[in-house]
Amino acid sequence: MNQPKIGLALGSGGARGFAHIGVLKALVEAKIPIHMIAGSSMGALVGAFYCTGHKPETMVKMARMFRRRYYIDYTVPKMGFVAGEKVKQLIHALTKGKNIEELDLPFSIIATDLYKGEKVVITKGAISEAVRASIAVPGIFVPYEKDGRLLIDGGVIDRVPVSVVKEMGADLVIAVDISHIKKDPEINTIFDVIMQSIDIMQRELVKANHISTDVLIRPLVENYSSSAFKDIDDIITIGEAETKNRIKDIKAAIRDWRKKNEKN
Repeated sequence: MNQPKIGLALGSGGARGFAHIGVLKALVEAKIPIHMIAGSSMGALVGAFYCTGHKPETMVKMARMFRRRYYIDYTVPKMGFVAGEKVKQLIHALTKGKNIEELDLPFSIIATDLYKGEKVVITKGAISEAVRASIAVPGIFVPYEKDGRLLIDGGVIDRVPVSVVKEMGADLVIAVDISHIKKDPEINTIFDVIMQSIDIMQRELVKANHISTDVLIRPLVENYSSSAFKDIDDIITIGEAETKNRIKDIKAAIRDWRKKNEKN
């Protein structure tokens, strides 16, 4: 029986991106195969964990390591407040120091070229470097210099990288969008101002550009800010619950693909 190649597009969204772990947990439990992943920002981070071979249960424990005291290394503000070397080292350890091309599962990491305003799809080189570039929230993290480019957060240019997964050869695409924003959030620091501003801009970008995918999963994480790293377990649970609600739609999409290809 023909089986479609299923690709997963994991979107950006700060701490809300840990909902992706819940999504993966539900997909694994439902025995939905994932053949390739593309991720922007936090989607790149979670995708890196999974493609390195970590099980969702282990990824939950790893996610708890992303508290500010573990990965924030402040620097004298020039192009950002956070140097990012500490988080790169943490990612390096959690992804076993691997390169993207060494992974069993095809994986693409999205970043934004700050000089050219272009999307950069990284498919080779150190996972830790590519993810560090993809999570470089402008104004907070210092941009990452790689191969002559100055790279920032992938979500700036492609919040949910569906097109990249299609280019990777996916027959069916499951996209995870966490573009909901927290209304009336507590805004006390410059970090809060920057993150909420980016969330608003990216929400409008998603509105203007319809996400063309086979199955769209939208975990209801709007009650959490993109900096809510203390609420990781709750966010993961929401991602898992929403995905379980969509399993029937995913299986229907697989059946439809099979029928179509049997005729052809």
